Amino acid sequence: MIRSPARLELDNFQELLDRLGGVPARRVLFDPPPGTARIRDVIRHVNGDNKRLVELVDGTLVEKAMSAEASFLAALMIHWIHSFVGTAGNTGMILGADGTLRIMPGLVRIPDVSYTSWDKLPNRKVPTAPVPHLVPDLAIEVYSPGNRRGEMRRKLGEYLGAGIAEVWMVYPKSRSIRVYLPGAESVRYAVGDTLVSAVLPGFQFALANLFEQLDDVPAKPMTRKK
Repeated sequence: MIRSPARLELDNFQELLDRLGGVPARRVLFDPPPGTARIRDVIRHVNGDNKRLVELVDGTLVEKAMSAEASFLAALMIHWIHSFVGTAGNTGMILGADGTLRIMPGLVRIPDVSYTSWDKLPNRKVPTAPVPHLVPDLAIEVYSPGNRRGEMRRKLGEYLGAGIAEVWMVYPKSRSIRVYLPGAESVRYAVGDTLVSAVLPGFQFALANLFEQLDDVPAKPMTRKK
């Protein structure tokens, strides 16, 4: 059963933005009004003609911040994690930035990348629900220009509070990744370091191989002379 969202006791719209972590006003949807949104409203927007990726926070629909740079880096990490998981015996499911998840009752988030062991999934199958109630083992967030620090701090706290075993925060501007584990000090990886994962034993990659992709200029394909 879907719980009704808690009533928001706010005096003004700025208080709502502050509560959401300082997200820009343009990302807060008013259909339905803030404080009244439910899971079905998330599904309606995701499946609608506009195909808007929205998260559900405090009964409010918040559009996910996106950028080409963040999507590019997330796609590379999906590729590398998928390759590792395949060689490790197909250990789990990997979702991208449209993998909408209800990680707590009334809380819907969309990590840029998530990994969930098949052992946590009913019958070891990919969920068919539009917004499955699922806490992944690993969540990765890549900062986009539209993100705010308060928003990402709140999201990190929710991820760890929901029981996600490992969270990566990726910072394209500083070319670094910070890894968080529940009850432990975070670890910062920079270009020149090799990231290792507690959730994916044996997985590692050099950050230089990730961020250098933003600088490399692909060679032009050869063309035949007519």
